[in-house]
Amino acid sequence: MTDEAGDEAPEAIEQGDEVDPIEELGARTAELEKELQYSAAEIVNVRQRAARERSEAMRYGGMSMALRMLPLVDSLEKALEAANGDDSDALSEGVRLTLEGAKAALEAEGVRQIEVESSFDPTMMEAIATVPVPEDGESGSVIEVIEVGYMYHDRVLRAARVIVAEGE
Repeated sequence: MTDEAGDEAPEAIEQGDEVDPIEELGARTAELEKELQYSAAEIVNVRQRAARERSEAMRYGGMSMALRMLPLVDSLEKALEAANGDDSDALSEGVRLTLEGAKAALEAEGVRQIEVESSFDPTMMEAIATVPVPEDGESGSVIEVIEVGYMYHDRVLRAARVIVAEGE
């Protein structure tokens, strides 16, 4: 069958080229079901990620406040050191009590001091200087703590600044 332009009409397509509409719908249904499964899995992943982010925000939300409090603690410690151990002075006692209160409040929020052991740990310490190894020491050992470091739960809030022995 031909139309006015002499072209073959769509109805005249060979029988072998026709696609069964039921098979076509079945394939399309399978494709849409697969997309639906991917979408459902993505929704589950988004919900899990959001829950994890909310949990971390709640756990680490006070990190910036704790970080801003550390210079205060450092200043109070320096004030006590400057008092030269004169515990009878009322001002020194007030500073000591304030320092203890600040440390207790920070500890209650999950802030704890990094315990500096004899060997240098680059994950929690920052080496600001190196010195030759003393006779009774070994390379890589911490010689002096310049600034105390702190952890906030399981994260480093401020790395301990230390002097490390280096050499053969």
